[in-house]
Amino acid sequence: MRHDKVGSVMTTDVVRAEYGTPFKEVARLLADHRISGLPVVDDDEKVIGVISETDLLARQAEAPDPYESRPRFRFAALTRRGRRQAAKAGARTAGRLMTEPPVTTRAEDTIVEAARTMAEHRVERLPVVDEEDRLVGIVTRRDLLQVFLRPDPDIRDEVIEEVLSRTLWLAPQTVDVSVTEGVVTLSGRMERRSETEIAVSMAKQVDGVVAVVDRLTYRLDDSRVQPAGQALHGVADDWLRRL
Repeated sequence: MRHDKVGSVMTTDVVRAEYGTPFKEVARLLADHRISGLPVVDDDEKVIGVISETDLLARQAEAPDPYESRPRFRFAALTRRGRRQAAKAGARTAGRLMTEPPVTTRAEDTIVEAARTMAEHRVERLPVVDEEDRLVGIVTRRDLLQVFLRPDPDIRDEVIEEVLSRTLWLAPQTVDVSVTEGVVTLSGRMERRSETEIAVSMAKQVDGVVAVVDRLTYRLDDSRVQPAGQALHGVADDWLRRL
């Protein structure tokens, strides 16, 4: 089943900083290009870190209060995160300000994989690197959300072709497929329960699908006992083992 790749939605003209880029220059780059973060690269264009507006704000937040009579002792400074924040507060260059190691993705990764990486690491952007970790692009949450703008007819065609015909070897008229605002509804009677589970599971993974409504029924419940000699073959067999 086809999945759109990161390379199809990434931005290739990337605003970046180098290790020695001054703090104010980093702030200017973010402001001038109206972006909330950028990658930091070395002399070989390899990504070594990422800077976000949060990193810049850390310096402002830790700046001393001119009206405070004496320095405050902070227990947070004793933690690893506290020490990192303190270091950023005094950073004068991108290299001291950046967050490392960088969380990256590759152009051949699927949009689904990139979205999972963003969610796992709680980041809003991912530098896109090649096999040698050199910067080739950047992808943001907004870029990944483009997949949900896919037209309903295109989603319906892929469900019928990839899920029903190629995987389950079913005639198109066996299952009724309707798509409204990215929500796929599957209706009809299938031979086995396992086939309905495969159909629903695969439909959920089609690019642009928001949800799947399962209205499928089946003639034979093969979820517990599978008769001798009866098995799904090919791609369907692989999917059954994953369920």
